[in-house]
Amino acid sequence: MVDGNDGQRFDRLPATDAERTVDGRATREAVVDYFADRFGIPPETFDDCTFWEKGAGKIWIYRGEAPTPLEIEAIGMTCLRTRQEHWKPTTDVVQRFGGHATECVIDLDREQARRFAAGEDQTLEWWDGDWGYLIAAHEVAGESEALGVGLYVHGELRSMVPKGRQRDLEP
Repeated sequence: MVDGNDGQRFDRLPATDAERTVDGRATREAVVDYFADRFGIPPETFDDCTFWEKGAGKIWIYRGEAPTPLEIEAIGMTCLRTRQEHWKPTTDVVQRFGGHATECVIDLDREQARRFAAGEDQTLEWWDGDWGYLIAAHEVAGESEALGVGLYVHGELRSMVPKGRQRDLEP
């Protein structure tokens, strides 16, 4: 095992704290627990997935196995930012796995969803759930679909949809 973070290399997350060799590196257990505790996503949702760190705290998810370390450009999709006070899930992982979430999902009506997709912040005083990062969702064809990550603080939902992915949807 190679010690230290390297922005050019993917290292598989250790399964548990006991297997950690790099200070501050998240573990597979911690990542799966985060999605279960914060969003109610069942841990078995990630049974076929491996988690990787590239650089400091940029976690990627990959369905399958690969040798570690890997010196490649990308593997799977970005998943989570962990080297900050509050872990932040990515839009990609929320859109892919958010349908499994039962907690911290804020259901938006059509106009709210339109504004969220456009990257607009909006006042939503009615939310009585947790503050912090949420999954913003909207009903499409009778099913709740995850739109992306929102940050809810002080009665305001801030869209975290990356600029390049924001869309101006018709009202």
